[in-house]
Amino acid sequence: MLLAGLLAGSICFSSAATQAAQWKDKTGESQPPASGAVAAPAPKLGALSVLSQRQAEYYRRRWGIDEIVVRRTASGSLIRFSYRVVDADKAQLLNKKKATPYLVDEQNGLALQIPNLEQVGQLRQVSPPRNGREYWMAFSNKGRSIKRGSHVTVIIGGLRINGLVVE
Repeated sequence: MLLAGLLAGSICFSSAATQAAQWKDKTGESQPPASGAVAAPAPKLGALSVLSQRQAEYYRRRWGIDEIVVRRTASGSLIRFSYRVVDADKAQLLNKKKATPYLVDEQNGLALQIPNLEQVGQLRQVSPPRNGREYWMAFSNKGRSIKRGSHVTVIIGGLRINGLVVE
């Protein structure tokens, strides 16, 4: 009877330890979820283009932007830089007409600019930023030198975002 209880206890302990280890592998935390509780989806803390959560948090606090994404569009002839405004006062610099944006390829130092089309104007948004809205600008990539996976830096006035990965 004692042996059966010990065996049952070790199986329960082994199962709980295995679940805790699996939970730790999935979330990076050491505590298993409460039994019977439904796990809430993890909040989106940063975009894929930003390399670390610490970097994403810096841009959120210092410049009032998050969800920073750099991706190829128009078959690679344009590189779109987009972001969501979380603090409109801090993000005003990004939408100023006088601030010239550059996208620099970190591997070869090539700096791309926003094209200025005759009938359309610059391919960027310059309206005053509002919280919760997404804004974008598109850089000309004529030679298609910037590929998916390239590391780039975006420079707009005093803002410098290093190490962004092109999707």
